[in-house]
Amino acid sequence: MEAQRGRRRRGRGTEAAPAPKRDVNYRQLRNPFPPMEVFSADQIADMHASSLRLLQELGIKVLLPEARTLFAKAGAKVDEDAEMVFIGKEMVEAAVASAPKSIACRAGARHRDFTLELGSLVFQPGAAAPNATDLERGRRPGSGRDYLEFLKLTHHFDVFQMISPLVEPQDVPTNVRHYFTTRAQMELTDKFPFFFSRGKPQVLDSFEMLSIARGLSDDAFRADAHCYTIINTNSPRTLDIPMAQGLIDFARHGQISIITPFTLMGAMAPITVAGAITLSHAEALAALTLTQLANPGAPVCYGTFTSNVDMKSGAPAFGTPSHFQASSAAGQLARHLGLPWRSAAGSASNINDVQAANENQFGLWGCLMAGATVIIHSAGWLEGGLTVSYEKLVSDAEVLNMVAELCNGAQAGASEIGFDSALREVDPSGHFFATSQTMERYNTEFYQPHLHDYANFGTWTERGSVDANHRATGVWKDILANFESPVQNSDRLGDLHDFIARRTEEGGAPPES
Repeated sequence: MEAQRGRRRRGRGTEAAPAPKRDVNYRQLRNPFPPMEVFSADQIADMHASSLRLLQELGIKVLLPEARTLFAKAGAKVDEDAEMVFIGKEMVEAAVASAPKSIACRAGARHRDFTLELGSLVFQPGAAAPNATDLERGRRPGSGRDYLEFLKLTHHFDVFQMISPLVEPQDVPTNVRHYFTTRAQMELTDKFPFFFSRGKPQVLDSFEMLSIARGLSDDAFRADAHCYTIINTNSPRTLDIPMAQGLIDFARHGQISIITPFTLMGAMAPITVAGAITLSHAEALAALTLTQLANPGAPVCYGTFTSNVDMKSGAPAFGTPSHFQASSAAGQLARHLGLPWRSAAGSASNINDVQAANENQFGLWGCLMAGATVIIHSAGWLEGGLTVSYEKLVSDAEVLNMVAELCNGAQAGASEIGFDSALREVDPSGHFFATSQTMERYNTEFYQPHLHDYANFGTWTERGSVDANHRATGVWKDILANFESPVQNSDRLGDLHDFIARRTEEGGAPPES
């Protein structure tokens, strides 16, 4: 203890050095958890074989004529009258073989780049909700203001590596909505952007806007993955026109399609986990095959979003044991293919309460233990995706930051063990508050929460007894008040504005159905 007292005496009267800042990198994460397997290898092989049989014997309905033509030219059996495509095992296996197992994603700044492959870990907040909510303004239809504010919040938290369309800006007309959302992404963030697949004209506009804003030639754009889309099949066994068109357009331009059958056990899929995942797997394989027919080697991400419905009401349920098991099974099938894959968390709760936290975390851990590459709807989702909450986005981001801390791993070198800098300095029954090791690390060793309050009850009461939900309001308001865009190139943004003005004058691009 004398050594500790001596250090305190030597510190008196001297100017304090600036406290070191904690340096964290949540941008290129690796999943540290061994994957959990809910089914045996033989059972997974049977589910894969059953999916191949389903595609060959039962087929999938493909509404886009161009897509059916691609399948037919490759040798698939096509019934044009019924719009049904029957895909053989060999065609699917060839597509899986040509799909890249690792995808380099080029964001707007090099420190934002990441790789999609088995073992990597990328988070997105909730996506595509029609409504927004917060404690001050209440629940409302999603607006352009909400879209911009959620985009700023997504950029603020490094743990979100990919941009997602948290809400639909319903006050922006659909023929120019993609101009609004793409311009916002190019102006307010340098993270990896998202574009909807709502017809070729909107997709090509979005590609052109990204190329203008980031100074990419056509060849440079096609050479790397610079953006992504989400492709949802219409379960059971239907691929509609805009989704099929999106698969083709993104593939031909070398951009990422994240294929996501949305199957709810007992509603759009069999009531069992094994049956639902078999159907989801078949639909994902069919969509994946289309991308490779359009452009062999096109970047594509396998995916699923499978949970169950509440059989009393028919409403979707999330964060359930069946949701967890479905994520695990999807991970096993993705590893069977060797492809990067996406899964999802989420909540069916109507407000940001303990149910919302429990469901989101249980769903999140299902994804983590399943080895998901991309976890969508990891923050903010309420009502099964009908609403995104400002406060829930903030509170879920706290949990994701903690997960990111675990991804960095624990170190156990000499400086961490601290034999001389900690253990030797403290006598029996002493304390470690003032050891050399503690003094060196006290500002940087532990995760510092942006929302959680570790004060005792008395201090918390003196501060006004503010609960986490209301503290979250203060957090998001502070982030928005102090937001600064990382994007500075005024010349390219000026060219982007000119493009949008010209295309808007021409009438924009209505979504295709």
